[in-house]
Amino acid sequence: MALQHHPSMNVEEYLQLDRQSTEAKYEYIDGHAYMLAGGTPNHAKISGNIVTAFNNLLAHRSCGVYTSEARVRLSETRFVYPDITVSSDGRDQTQEETIQYPKVVVEVLSPGTERYDRGRKFAYYQQCSSIQEYMLVDTQRQWIEVFRREKNNFWLYRAFGAEDTLELASLDIQFSVASVYRNVILPPEDDHL
Repeated sequence: MALQHHPSMNVEEYLQLDRQSTEAKYEYIDGHAYMLAGGTPNHAKISGNIVTAFNNLLAHRSCGVYTSEARVRLSETRFVYPDITVSSDGRDQTQEETIQYPKVVVEVLSPGTERYDRGRKFAYYQQCSSIQEYMLVDTQRQWIEVFRREKNNFWLYRAFGAEDTLELASLDIQFSVASVYRNVILPPEDDHL
């Protein structure tokens, strides 16, 4: 997740740091800012394919689809940059700086972030009541995991492989897993077993 950790700071100091930084983005977790690492070409292709699918499927709805350039506020003390965010809340449509009511959040996994994305970051997402689904996308094989919020804050898990059609119930959309990996060259299967 982080290349560099900044000493403790308040939210306003973080927002000032993040606004003024032209070379990097920073996430803010409970008083500490963390500079984000860059991604790989496959990461960028996968993210682009998902954004394309979302934009095509949600074109006639009042949903905003945001790339990793959009800062998301999870709570008073947590600001993150998911790879992709979808909000169907009208209040986010007029935001100039920060999305506050995400509905679906997507993280494209990398070896350096996978543990964090599955662990602490997922816990942060679970605490944000507007998030209904969390999607984890593998960059080593055609494999996508979706966690869906159910009653009583229970999270339902579903995994989708190369031949499957992925469903996001909170957005009422479906698309093929294969479309997410269009033009992506993955490592040979036995390289990551």
